[in-house]
Amino acid sequence: MLRLKKYNFKNRAFTLFSLLSVLLFLSCDKLVELDLETGDPKIVIDAEIIWEKGTDGSKQTIKISRMAAYYSPDTPKVSGAQVRVENNDGTVFRFNESEPGLYVCNNFVPVLNMEYKLFVDVDGQSLTATEKLTSVTPIEKIDQEFMADITGPDLLVVTFYYKDPADQANYYLTDYKADFMPYPEYTVTSDEFVNGNEINEKFTDTDLKPGKILDITHRGISKNFYNYMNLILEAANSNPFGAVTGNIRGNIINTTDTNNFALGYFRLCESNHILYTVK
Repeated sequence: MLRLKKYNFKNRAFTLFSLLSVLLFLSCDKLVELDLETGDPKIVIDAEIIWEKGTDGSKQTIKISRMAAYYSPDTPKVSGAQVRVENNDGTVFRFNESEPGLYVCNNFVPVLNMEYKLFVDVDGQSLTATEKLTSVTPIEKIDQEFMADITGPDLLVVTFYYKDPADQANYYLTDYKADFMPYPEYTVTSDEFVNGNEINEKFTDTDLKPGKILDITHRGISKNFYNYMNLILEAANSNPFGAVTGNIRGNIINTTDTNNFALGYFRLCESNHILYTVK
């Protein structure tokens, strides 16, 4: 999303405080690592069934890992899980482990508005979640423009447009990737105040230059997943001096032990994928 910078007294005070903190830390040359408490290594299930328009959607993947200590450089992969997805018609799609922590299905059949149920058996625990496959409104056009930036050169802004359906509530998740971004940038959108109208999504970055390729994936998502992602994005952009955010619960339920919940969210999305070369 387009981020506009606002300047006021609080901003200036915070900037001064930040500069003083930087100077203080620069005067120290000893690396300090806090002795943080290590919690239970909970299972993390990254289960996104994504059906890109123009494909048959038959190949799908689910990743299973485990929480690691804060300073750990690696994410432990979970092997040996039994993973399957069933639809309302009773069809079973099995996900087989192709490498540690990666489970692949090559014969998945996506059907819009069909309900699917995830089953994962791992570490003697049975985990399950249910969700419907949500459609996406296709992108109709994409363009770019320059926006004045008082802090430096004008910024390039890429905008894409789509027509929101008027007969239902719709929710969208978009991610942007580029070679100058270490991680994707995500935005969530609701049609609560623009139902039935044309919606536009904007992206800008100081490193967005002519010739760069912007990888855009636009998804239709459920209301529950929209609310979940809102919490995730708010936590990711929260005040670093604020209270520590607790684990955000997804829709995955442990039927063996309800207190030993897994992290992650089982979601099924139709998507529109575009590679845009900046002019």
